[in-house]
Order: sequence, then C-alpha cells, then structure tokens
Amino acid sequence: MKKPFLAVALAAMMLLGCCGPQASLFSPDRFQGEVDGKGVSLYTLKNGEIQMQAINFGARIVSLFTPDNEGKLVNIVVGHNNLQDYITPPGERFLGACVGPVANRIGNASFTVDGVVYNTPKNDNGKNTLHGGFLGVDNLVWDVVALTDTSLTLHLLHPDGLEGYPGNLDMTMTYALTSDNELRIGYSATTDKATPVNFSNHPFFCLRGEGNGSVEDYMMYIKASKFIPIDALSIPTGEIASVEGTPFDFREPHLIGERIGVENEQLRNARGYDHNWCIDKETNGVELICRVEDPVSGRWVEILTDQPGLQFYSGNFFEGKEKGANGNVLGFRSSLALETQQFPDAVNHPDFGNVILRPGERYTQICIYRFGCKK
Repeated sequence: MKKPFLAVALAAMMLLGCCGPQASLFSPDRFQGEVDGKGVSLYTLKNGEIQMQAINFGARIVSLFTPDNEGKLVNIVVGHNNLQDYITPPGERFLGACVGPVANRIGNASFTVDGVVYNTPKNDNGKNTLHGGFLGVDNLVWDVVALTDTSLTLHLLHPDGLEGYPGNLDMTMTYALTSDNELRIGYSATTDKATPVNFSNHPFFCLRGEGNGSVEDYMMYIKASKFIPIDALSIPTGEIASVEGTPFDFREPHLIGERIGVENEQLRNARGYDHNWCIDKETNGVELICRVEDPVSGRWVEILTDQPGLQFYSGNFFEGKEKGANGNVLGFRSSLALETQQFPDAVNHPDFGNVILRPGERYTQICIYRFGCKK
C-alpha cells in the first residue's frame, strides 16, 4: 500500500531536520563534581541558531555554537572539555568566566575607601591584583536560582574580607539567549559596606572555530576616540589618550593585524592589544560599541553595553602550551577577549569614574554579544 503524499512529505521533512546542522555539545558527566563541598553541573541553553553551555563554577561559558557561512555549527569560544581543567587550569585561568568583584587590575594591590586602606592579593606580576585576586568570583561555585531552555540565573555571596575586599557583596548574574541571536548577560549586586565593584565576562572568541586561524585576520570596529595607556606591568598611567594617529584607532573598521606589529610603546608593553577603550557613549543606556568579523567563516560578533569601557585583549600570551576542548593547540593570537566594564584601576584614579558601591545602592550592568554571519 502506498503512503499518502502528505505522510511521505512529513517524513522527509523530519529526516532533513534530523540531518541538519548539529552542535557537538559536551557531555554533562564531564563537568559533574564538587568544589569546596558545593556541587557543580553543566547547563545547556538554546534559542534559534545559538546553543550555549555553562557551568556554575565561576559562572563559566564552556561552549557557544553559532553557524558559519555554510551553516556549520562550531564552538566559537575557547575552553576545556572537563571540570578538572577549570579547577586546576593548565594555562589561562579565566576562560569563559565571570571576573570580579573588581575586573581588570588594581595597581599596587591596594585601594582606599573612606580613608581606610585595603590590601588585595598580588596575583599579577607579584605587585598588582588581577580580576579579583587568587580567589576571585571565577574560582567560586555559584548557586543556580533559575533555569529555562534559554536562560540561566546564578547567585553568589562574596563574603566580607574575602581577598581583602570589604562588605558582603550579594551578586546575581543571568545568561539569556534571545530570539535575535544574542547572548545577553545581566549583572546585579548590593553590599552592606562601601566596596569597589566592576564585573566583567571573559569568553575568548575564535570565530573560525577553536584553535583555527588568527585574530589578526579579523576586521574590527570600536566606537572610541580615546583609550587608556598602561605601563610595562599593564597598570594605567592615569592618562586618557586620543586614538588619533595611533594603532588604537578602530573608528573605521580595519584588520586587527594591520597595525599590531608597528613600533609603539603601548603595543610593546602589552605584547599587542590589551587595553581599555573609552567608549564614545551617546546615552547612559545600552549601545553598540564594537563589531568583529572573520572574513573566512563569515561569522561576526557585535558588542552592546551600558558600560563606559571595553577591554580588548588580542591573545598575546597564548604560546601553544595548552589545548582547547577539541584538542587543538591554542596558539599565539588564536582568540580574543572583549570585556565590557568600568575603567581599570578606577578605584585609584578619581578621574576614571566612580566604582564604589555603597549600602542602599544597586550595581547593574548589561553586556550583549550579538552573533551573525555573512553568507
């Protein structure tokens, strides 16, 4: 007996759907475990073409799949394929993590709030504090307070005195995949003592797929006419400098590699780009501030935020000593980080803006990574 035409058509559509692009998602059992007596698990989100996986240890993004110009789904963030490599990292510590309570660097590992001097860990060159210290929020287990197919909300209490920071800092962060192919990251925090707060997120993007190609081949636009110069230890000098006539001018899109090799003291200090751009904000709200495109895969990512600064790091210290989740070597400048935040070391530079959160106030931040592809 012949099958009705409609039944055959439906069967064919189902078959095509099953054979369509599939993401090679990580197995949850590779991330199941405990850190300091608290359970860690893997969570998978999906909305439209975008699929993402995260763990509650450090609120980390461990995979993010988007299609290329041939429709192939590839993981475009650098990470590990198991929990243990995040607990005891073979190299770069901050892969995919939420960083804080003060992202970026604190010069001389100290700051003053209301006349009281606070000392934080010297985990950067033995002199400064980087991304919160030895035990930043990236090394703590967050509580999962809400989970849907498209969003994950995490909570963490950063206790008074941990790593030298004052106040019980009550933090909430949400990852949400929207129908507009966006990863929306929302932060919120309150405190019971005056304390500096400057969260950020640290995914390393490799738009061609993990370990493939160089970020020097990417086209970049940054909506910024000024940037923050740094010294030889990557601490801000206190100056806010014009990008005009420098390798830091991305107001017109051009290849990252076009000027990264020129003789320049600032590029020499960071072995490339690892600086904070001062965004030309037009409002206090969320705005498009950056776009990066890979001409080969067609993939692009746009960054939108309400923050005044963007830290662009061109992967200058990946030297082939570690491997990513798919086994590929993570080579020099094979990925980049784009971190929305307040200005670095602002707690020691009054002209860089206020980063002190006080009792009765609420810290908030929005960062959006919007993905797409040129066919």
